[in-house]
Amino acid sequence: MGRKFQKKKKVEQLEIVPLDENPPLPAQRPSDDVVPKKEKWINKQRVLVFAARGISHRDRHLMRDIKSLMPHHRAESKMERSKTLAVINEMSEMKHCNKAMLFEGRRKRDLYMWVANTAASTGPSAKFLIENIHTMAELKLTGNCLKGSRPFLSFDAKFDELPHLKLLKELFVQTFGVPNHHPKSQPFIDHVYTFTFLDNRIWFRNFQILSEDGGLSEVGPRYVMNPVKIFDGSFTGKTIWENPDYVSPSKQRQMLKKAAKDKYVNRVEQKVQHEATRPTKAYEGIENEELFDDEDPLETAKLLALKAKKKALETKTPKAALTKKIKDKQLKAVQQVIEQRKARVKREKKV
Repeated sequence: MGRKFQKKKKVEQLEIVPLDENPPLPAQRPSDDVVPKKEKWINKQRVLVFAARGISHRDRHLMRDIKSLMPHHRAESKMERSKTLAVINEMSEMKHCNKAMLFEGRRKRDLYMWVANTAASTGPSAKFLIENIHTMAELKLTGNCLKGSRPFLSFDAKFDELPHLKLLKELFVQTFGVPNHHPKSQPFIDHVYTFTFLDNRIWFRNFQILSEDGGLSEVGPRYVMNPVKIFDGSFTGKTIWENPDYVSPSKQRQMLKKAAKDKYVNRVEQKVQHEATRPTKAYEGIENEELFDDEDPLETAKLLALKAKKKALETKTPKAALTKKIKDKQLKAVQQVIEQRKARVKREKKV
């Protein structure tokens, strides 16, 4: 069989235009000038969020929720317990971070959170005890917000009154506030963080903004920060402020155990006292208790009638006894009058 040959399509050739008909575009700038960089991300805040070894699963989930809320964070692996806190300044410098947030666990049940300004190790840094932790997964709240969106930060009025709360407010604003035009953030705001000071503690809540008239729905996570100390340096330095009402969790558990022990001791003492004061003899019977031995109501009524007659006879006194008592009283009165007259006569004779 022979081959079939297809006819090739003719390619249209471009027309050649003379150079005079394509004038060069006008220059926008001189060639010697430096091209300016268009940078919108001016506030380059980066927060190093990591944990030390020994935190529980709930604490790890809380740290994961905080990371999801902060697009300007930098992650780091767990820090060994043998290392000192001063190493965090070097870690944040290597990660190009100027803020640090460290979660430190104690005894698999207590969680401490450090928030510090690590820029040139200038500080300050604050230590908090985290209580009443509720993560996003376990709360099952109705609110929802886009990941990476920027939040509003709402503070209680007391943050402008007390000096240590003013310092913490500025630290929270620089740490939790997402910088404008951050590459990983969204260009709008759809949720709000609330920091409320109540009962010497700072209560953190995250709400979704539903409408412009103030409708809110809680998203989570939620936790309570009990401030312990504030230092002038980054994880080091002198203590600027210390909470006088702070009691460590181990001390609280010790007090509860002691109270339970005292309760047991009091119960044993009550038992011993009851055995010591217990009467040896049986109590005397009730009056007319023999009436309850017979179940026949007629017999019981007859016995009650006989008892009543006997009591009436015992209390009733005859007439002869009454007249004798009256005569005795009269004789005594006459004898007293006679004695008084005799004494008066003797006095007159002496005079």
